[in-house]
Amino acid sequence: MPEFSPAELDSVVSLSEDLLSRASVTPEDAGCQQLIAEQLSASGFNIEHMRFGEVDNIWARRGDQSPLFVFLGHTDVVPVGDEAAWDSPPFEPTINGTRLTARGAADMKGSVAAMVIAMEKFAELHSDHIGSMAMLLTSDEEGPAVDGTIKVIETLQARGEQIDWCLVGEPSSTSKVGDVVKAGRRGSLGAELTVKGIQGHVAYPHLAENPIHKVAPVLAKLAAEQWDAGNEFFPATSFQISNINSGTGATNVIPGDAKIVFNFRFSTEQTPEQLIQRTEKIFAEFDLKYEIDWTVNGMPFLTSDGPLVDAVVSGIKKITGLDTELSTAGGTSDGRFVAPTGAAVVELGPCNATIHKVNEWVDTDDLKQLTKIYFEILHNLLAA
Repeated sequence: MPEFSPAELDSVVSLSEDLLSRASVTPEDAGCQQLIAEQLSASGFNIEHMRFGEVDNIWARRGDQSPLFVFLGHTDVVPVGDEAAWDSPPFEPTINGTRLTARGAADMKGSVAAMVIAMEKFAELHSDHIGSMAMLLTSDEEGPAVDGTIKVIETLQARGEQIDWCLVGEPSSTSKVGDVVKAGRRGSLGAELTVKGIQGHVAYPHLAENPIHKVAPVLAKLAAEQWDAGNEFFPATSFQISNINSGTGATNVIPGDAKIVFNFRFSTEQTPEQLIQRTEKIFAEFDLKYEIDWTVNGMPFLTSDGPLVDAVVSGIKKITGLDTELSTAGGTSDGRFVAPTGAAVVELGPCNATIHKVNEWVDTDDLKQLTKIYFEILHNLLAA
């Protein structure tokens, strides 16, 4: 593989700094995508800006043939929290040794910069590459995710653009860049439950019906339930309660209802329909009066083998010497919108120890390594 020059690798850091200096808190993009569009356009990419609602997205593609390889990422970041708790202003990127600190450094503007530099280098050395390479960026990954990647994918599907391989730049690594690759993700099924009771005075419980008392044993049984045992690639399905709200604020009033929010993270051993059916069967055992709204936030997906996994595993091995671990742990990502199209999807990015935290940072040497890995993956899949 041709060596990157020191200047080319330094450009990964400088591009990261430029992106990190922009306060692109969801759904703001703050000019990040325009900056990237200008760079990729100079390398022969066709750029489409796709704005849906308040969300900016870009689709940058080089080539019009299959197979189609896509880098998927986002330019939005989560809020900084208490800015006074940061050692340096969160949107003034600061380098101390090899530590680059700023909101979005690891999640995931550093990855985006590495993708751009890798594609520029690959286009320069392989102008006649087979198939196509592309980049899809959104400013709506950290938020509701309704006007971002999902809308772009719907647009591409409607006009017959089929993604074959997709690499998401989410921070997947644990202690060294490339030590873990997400080869899939669990599904997410959420619910907002309202349990009905009868409000009354706590001194006259026989004239009221306490919804908290009614739902408590139900929640205990749901929490104790073994939904499945998982499989070779996925841990067992988990049930977690995230919110319980009830009461008037007074100490002498039995509430009239109780609101509970809970979530399933489920494997390929389950479907949303199965989980809903089993949950509501448990409700029926307790004669619960309730209303419930279910939301499928994402379906589980798995890419355990094939050309993309081979290209990623061998690319990491060549650049770092590591034997990477294929994992499905963690939350959801925008890969959940691409996998249902039939594309192979994996996630590979920097270390995730500081994502969403105060003083979020990424190692600049890791970004340089990641750039080389991304280039090697492109070479493995698209070099003529």
